[in-house]
Amino acid sequence: MTALYRLTADLVVVVHFAFVAIVVFGLLLTLVGGVRRWEWVRSICFRAIHLAAIGVVVAESLCGVTCPLTIWEQHLRELAGQASYHGDFIATWVHDLMFFDAEPWVFTLCYCSFGGIVGLSWLLVPPTLRRPHFISRAGGR
Repeated sequence: MTALYRLTADLVVVVHFAFVAIVVFGLLLTLVGGVRRWEWVRSICFRAIHLAAIGVVVAESLCGVTCPLTIWEQHLRELAGQASYHGDFIATWVHDLMFFDAEPWVFTLCYCSFGGIVGLSWLLVPPTLRRPHFISRAGGR
């Protein structure tokens, strides 16, 4: 059962990293796509999901709430008998990339600043309600 807890904790880290990547690369793709005129980056669905994702991070930070994924991973590691973080290579690399030591206010400032930039991207690259051309053409209409 210990191996299952460790494996599940590693999976939670990978999911957590994917969430962070969506938030970070979502902004990058939005800004690059705005310059390159990629219509899909103006999708209201894509943009709303992206804004909601960083909104959750900002709200957790301002409220002093630890991310549920972090809590879940730590709990699973305890159940696996891992006092400190010692996962497989990929899980260790992902974990070290995401977590580093700093005062809590530093993270709050970073999250709020990033959230502000995401909000600003709505002005710089405004979303649209229409479907991108490649979707409407694929439907044959």
